[in-house]
Amino acid sequence: MIPMPESHSDLLGVLCARLGAKNVIVEPTEMEGYLVEERKLYRGTALAVVRPGSTDEVAFVVRECAAANVAVVPQGGNTGLVGGGIPHRGIVLSLARLDRIREVNAFNATITVEAGCILKTVQDAAREVDCIFPLSLASEGSCRIGGNISTNAGGVNVLRYGNTRDLVLGLEVVLADGRIWNGLKGLRKDNTGYDLKNLFIGSEGTLGIITAAVLKLFPQPKTQVVAFVGCASPHAALEVFETLRQTMGDELTAFEFMPRFALEIVLKHAPGAVRPLSGDHAAYALIEFSSPELDLREQVEKALGVAFESGAIEDATIAASEAQNAALWHLRESLSDVQGLEGGSIKHDVSVPVSDVADFIVIASKACEEALPGVRVCAFGHFGDGNIHFNLTQPVDMEKSLFLAQWERFNRIVHDIVHGMNGSISAEHGVGLIKRDELARYKDPVALDLMKTLKRALDPQNILNPGKVVALEGDLPPALPVARKT
Repeated sequence: MIPMPESHSDLLGVLCARLGAKNVIVEPTEMEGYLVEERKLYRGTALAVVRPGSTDEVAFVVRECAAANVAVVPQGGNTGLVGGGIPHRGIVLSLARLDRIREVNAFNATITVEAGCILKTVQDAAREVDCIFPLSLASEGSCRIGGNISTNAGGVNVLRYGNTRDLVLGLEVVLADGRIWNGLKGLRKDNTGYDLKNLFIGSEGTLGIITAAVLKLFPQPKTQVVAFVGCASPHAALEVFETLRQTMGDELTAFEFMPRFALEIVLKHAPGAVRPLSGDHAAYALIEFSSPELDLREQVEKALGVAFESGAIEDATIAASEAQNAALWHLRESLSDVQGLEGGSIKHDVSVPVSDVADFIVIASKACEEALPGVRVCAFGHFGDGNIHFNLTQPVDMEKSLFLAQWERFNRIVHDIVHGMNGSISAEHGVGLIKRDELARYKDPVALDLMKTLKRALDPQNILNPGKVVALEGDLPPALPVARKT
């Protein structure tokens, strides 16, 4: 091993003395899982992985690193998709040991949890008091709530409950100088100045390290109805959405769009996947309705009947049991995993106004297919909030490396269309490294300047997750992931 500078050796010695040697990992083989992100697009380097067990220990680590001018990269479940948790030197600060549920208050409809709690653990704790915490993601069995908050995660229930930002009432945050801001209040109204918590939600650990949060709970639905419909086009699917939104209101919980190609690869690769409709359709939607009291099935049948009569729906099925509900959701939840089995995938997580979402899919699909004949468009996602995962799967007869080398070319095509529709190039995954330079291209320059001003004010040494979201002078991390350079 290459000897580390004496100052860094001293730092690690101090951290070992406070946290215990087993919680300061320096062996390369033990560090490996912390240095590579989920899609393996990035590989980082670090002096050590540090695992504090309390907020006070997090504050201690940050103070010592600030004194030594060593970068700190906070990391939760390392399930991010934009390279936001990958270190470039400095230390990885794992929050996995901060995993306590501090309080569940069903009367106040709140739950106070530490940042290292796995999302499913939070969901289960809410369920024990006959409530729900509605944030739901494909990675909910491994992602951690601190990461969800720091990226303002979305998921399938945004239509009814909002993004993570809408689910957070209070935060506890360790600042860049090691001070602890205690904003853990379960208040729906607090008008005492600036709303500080929203500085840290979605900031990807660049302004402070979230160590705990007060989250909203909601009544447990007593009835859930899941349907799967086939349509002739994205525009027809959007018409179905609008019909259901008008007739069902808040009882419409999720509306997940899938093109024919997406369903085909799920049926081809996902274990246990069963074709939901007898024929083929150009577009599909998985739709969930829920209510804390009502028997919804008759209402759902009537609402879908209206869409049938208008011609927006070509075929549909309604699940008749919990097992059938799960089988239909399995088709949507398997999609992210099976895409890689069809070859290289160039991914875009974008949003446009809901009224434009069908136009975007048609226009962007045509542009990409003209740019590269044979490319297979897999545009799916959350119609109800305008968030589309506009992913491109390599042509069948093309080498993966050659396809991935065109990532920047397709970024320009897709992101230019999104920008022209007054949309966003990052809807729910964050910016991290992968979209940092794209942000500089598309973000309003005044907004970008304000972001940099906030970063310099809250982290003057630039030690908190440097190089992510906004690039400051002296940042070294590469803008392109390693997979695009091969």
